[in-house]
Amino acid sequence: MALHRFRLHADWPGGRNEVGTIDAGNLKTKISIPKEMDGPGVGTNPDEMLLGAASTCYIITVAAMIERSSIPIKLLSIDSTGDVDVTKGVYTYKKITHKPVVKLQAKATETDLAKVKEIVHAAESSCMISRAIKGNVEVVVEENITIEAQD
Repeated sequence: MALHRFRLHADWPGGRNEVGTIDAGNLKTKISIPKEMDGPGVGTNPDEMLLGAASTCYIITVAAMIERSSIPIKLLSIDSTGDVDVTKGVYTYKKITHKPVVKLQAKATETDLAKVKEIVHAAESSCMISRAIKGNVEVVVEENITIEAQD
């Protein structure tokens, strides 16, 4: 078994509406409560970081699965949204929606297209972050998969 340990250091100067910092090696930024939650909205926040972790883990997993399948890819991108419910002052992260866009090279086949459709859904349950939040946050995939036009 291999164990990978990631570290993060945070400094927080005071009360709820202060601005702190985090340092996790390659991730160094200011943090605060978002304006939507009546905070200062400086830097990033836990809601964006959870969405970022889920989205980047998912797209990297999709890319790795497509690569292992030797499918000729032209473009891979993603837009993701996170929905946070506020009921009686309690904030609950409810849902993350991933909208991957995959364009295959013109030489791709209909079989490749069908395989990529399987991959974009399988990747959600293969991603480490999706597995970590499973049962707490719903994750939905709304894909857009095409083959580039022949010249």
